[in-house]
Amino acid sequence: MNIMSLLNALPGAVAQGLIWGIMAIGVYITFRILDIADLTVDGSLMMIQGGSNVWVALLCAFLAGMLAGFATGLFHTFMGIPAILAGILTQLGLYSVNLKIMGKSNQAINVDKFDLLVSLRYIKNVAIYKNTILIVVVLIILLVAVLYWFFGTELGCSLRATGCNDKMARAQGINTDFNRVLGLMISNGLVAFSGALLGQYQGFSDINMGRGAIVIGLAGIIGEAIFGKIFRNFGLKLIAVAIGSIIYYFVLQIVIWFGIDTDLLKLLSALVVAIFLAIPTWKSRYFSKPIRKGENH
Repeated sequence: MNIMSLLNALPGAVAQGLIWGIMAIGVYITFRILDIADLTVDGSLMMIQGGSNVWVALLCAFLAGMLAGFATGLFHTFMGIPAILAGILTQLGLYSVNLKIMGKSNQAINVDKFDLLVSLRYIKNVAIYKNTILIVVVLIILLVAVLYWFFGTELGCSLRATGCNDKMARAQGINTDFNRVLGLMISNGLVAFSGALLGQYQGFSDINMGRGAIVIGLAGIIGEAIFGKIFRNFGLKLIAVAIGSIIYYFVLQIVIWFGIDTDLLKLLSALVVAIFLAIPTWKSRYFSKPIRKGENH
């Protein structure tokens, strides 16, 4: 095992972790804020095809993702389908939609042909405006700032209240169905935006690229589990989720470096995510001090 091969792979792991971090923030909105396990993300990740203008392509990906979230929201609220089944139905439909948009199951997005915002070739580029890691870091900071502002508004607070206690929110006159649809739209818009960046970074877009994306998105909650007590501010929690995605890719690189069969990566990923999701429960169940009777609260 050559330590230099691991070190050379780390910039790529950071770049991929940051790109997936945007997707993890989207998953965080539905999973933690709305308390919905949304499987639409496996399909909305794939809604990108190379265009002449990179910013237009990114905007189209975001809007397409929002439409996917809107479909899931209607299935759930208007048709009364449970959220997890609504996500599966949308994911299933998106496979055909994505295939129709792409034209074939795999599309090349060559950096020599298109003026891409991020690329694997730009990892070690010294030019600031072409450095992939720096560009994605700036995008995440801007994204977190916008989300922090939005969730501090009256509409954002009502959305958070819907996820916290929907019955109480309805009692206060909040339209919880509207908030669920809106939350799913924002979430899947971010996921599709991440997919657009990922397609550019890898230099291709594949119809199966989003398979298992929900697991990677949940892996971002690793950051929340690690930094939860330090990052109590909502904006910092979103940054912690992005950091969790980087940690996840670090772990994957170390696994590959140790020579473990890559066919087992999905299994290992599921186990790692399961462990980190279980940490809060284990803490409260096995490591918290029991409160004695008569003790002041």
